[in-house]
Amino acid sequence: MRQTWRWFGPTDRVSIDDMMQAGAEGAVTALHHVPTGDVWSREEIARRQRELSVTTSGGPSGIKWEVVESLPVSEDIKNQKGAWREHIANYKQSLHNLAAAGLETICYNFMPVLDWTRTDLRYQVAHGGTCMRFDINDFAVFEIHILKRSGAAESFAPEVVAEAARRFAGMDDAAQQQLSRNVTMGLPGSTESMTLDDVRAHLSEYQGISPDLLRRHFVDFLSEVVPVAEEVGVRLCCHPDDPPFPLLGLPRIMSTAADYRHILGAVDSPANGMTFCSGSLGARPDNDLPEMARRFAPRIRFAHLRATKREADGLSFHESAHLDGDVDMVAVLKELVAEDRRRAKGETIVFRSDHGQRMLDDLAKQTTPGYPAIGRLRGLAELRGILRALDARPD
Repeated sequence: MRQTWRWFGPTDRVSIDDMMQAGAEGAVTALHHVPTGDVWSREEIARRQRELSVTTSGGPSGIKWEVVESLPVSEDIKNQKGAWREHIANYKQSLHNLAAAGLETICYNFMPVLDWTRTDLRYQVAHGGTCMRFDINDFAVFEIHILKRSGAAESFAPEVVAEAARRFAGMDDAAQQQLSRNVTMGLPGSTESMTLDDVRAHLSEYQGISPDLLRRHFVDFLSEVVPVAEEVGVRLCCHPDDPPFPLLGLPRIMSTAADYRHILGAVDSPANGMTFCSGSLGARPDNDLPEMARRFAPRIRFAHLRATKREADGLSFHESAHLDGDVDMVAVLKELVAEDRRRAKGETIVFRSDHGQRMLDDLAKQTTPGYPAIGRLRGLAELRGILRALDARPD
């Protein structure tokens, strides 16, 4: 398995030098500045490759761009409105351009409106560091009392509705604004949250779109782009929903083994693969992660390895240290390593140490939410230790 590191481009406070010192063998990045739906040009792709190739002092880094995360799917494509056909054509051209640059693994997701959702970006844990957290009661505060989505209260259990009312009554304007910023942070790599009006506008575009209809739109998208991926030799790998259950009255269709089985079977091709995210999938107690890793092993192209700790209500969770929480990381890695050994040379599973708790010097630094240097370094070191042990005891 090949160890990589996520980098958000020249504005990332965690530098290429930091990536090198962590021992990463390659980089995972994207062109976050290109508007969703536009073509990724060969010139912009080459620029990002050049940026990765040099250290802060200008010397060679030896770091190459190995995985695209993400080539985003526009809302127009997901809901088949507006410029969706043009966006699919642009997506195909971007695949051609990425393949011409030597990039072969493309991560993406099919989550409506919000890429990931948390209610607290600096939740304090026992050792004094912080992590990201999703609290179902705080999310209900946002949906019912701040966003004021029609019918929102019916989406939650009565005890959650009552607790949300109690919490909202104790919030001042600053607390409400902070919660809104946290929930609407948008896409990773972005420095701006969506406004409430942005969220409402996006939600209105999904009225009448059921889970079954969104699945059909997803299959339509894959039916268009997978043949292109096959032609140019790239592998698409879909990231699961985060969190892996419905939010904002929107359908979520990539949360369980059954979801992946449907999509991978609907467009059955080696170019239609899975990003195995242990943290996202692990937030659901009914997801058996080692079994999912075993079942979908031939279609796993890329892995995000992190752990989440589910809380007593069954829906809230926070991001734990990589070997803590509810993810049996040893069992997951054992399945991934077994698959990696079965593969031909050059087809290794690429992984990265996903997210990380803020600790030590990073507590005083401003970094992309979930992506401090030291917490990810700790996670990568722990994962590397498991891999070394599995190499020593292959049985």
